[in-house]
Amino acid sequence: MFITVPCPECKEETEHEVLSESRDRLVRCTACGHHHHIPKEKEQKPLMIKAIISREGTSVAGTIEFDPEDKCSVGDHLVAEAGDEAYGVEVAAIETGGKRPQQAKAKDISALWTRIIDRVVVKISIHDGRKTIPLYLECEGEEEFVVGQKYVVDGKRFTLSHIKLRDGPLMRKPDWKTFARRIKRIYGVRS
Repeated sequence: MFITVPCPECKEETEHEVLSESRDRLVRCTACGHHHHIPKEKEQKPLMIKAIISREGTSVAGTIEFDPEDKCSVGDHLVAEAGDEAYGVEVAAIETGGKRPQQAKAKDISALWTRIIDRVVVKISIHDGRKTIPLYLECEGEEEFVVGQKYVVDGKRFTLSHIKLRDGPLMRKPDWKTFARRIKRIYGVRS
């Protein structure tokens, strides 16, 4: 194996052959043949950051692995572990001491608040002219819903009229679409 490091004899950065590795490395300069020791680079241990993993009203504590210099932002999609289970999650909030920033370095984070996005429950409200019927549909987080399309849930047919997103806006225009993981509630008209 060859590495490029400064040579104390040549006084330049040159290619060196690694002769042995133990607590440090014994290397030989390929330019002048000088042998010398260089310290091994310390590998950074990964950080295990506490994560609160939420799914529709229930939460479990788990962890997410980071390198110390990694950055994390609200909205990032990560993998969280709780016991033997692994979940695809979205970061909802970051806790650093007493603050809740939108972004932070992993070494500064004390906890992450997340929600599961690989399987989600979509809340649906169908209006039939007299009353509103509430429904719940468990589906993949990547399933798309399109304004103006017809759907059947629990035997009830409806046309999707608009979608309320988790981050605020309403989607009302025909053919606008989004993923189930972004939806707060779907509204429809019974057909």
